[in-house]
Amino acid sequence: MAYDEELAERVRDLIEPGPTVTERKMFGGLSFLVDGNMALAVSGEGGLLVRVGSALHDRFVDDGSVRQAMMGNREMTGWVRVSAPHVEDDAHLREWVTRGVEFARSLPPKS
Repeated sequence: MAYDEELAERVRDLIEPGPTVTERKMFGGLSFLVDGNMALAVSGEGGLLVRVGSALHDRFVDDGSVRQAMMGNREMTGWVRVSAPHVEDDAHLREWVTRGVEFARSLPPKS
């Protein structure tokens, strides 16, 4: 399944453009990187993958619209999957984009 181009455009509109923000197609979706660190991705399975870090991970998982992100049978520690219906609302999308970008900016830049 291809990623949602409209959702990707909405994410682009929320991330401040600049030399430290890049996009990369990977894992069937479109990833957004900040300073070389992956912040979030528009998933090929629908919705978003958002990097929140392992310290805040449990705070967001609700088994409904936000659940543990998986890669195959392996849990992606520090990542959550946000359902497509949950990010139809612009305010919710903004919150998730901000969380992912802020976490990525908290990490040392990759070159």
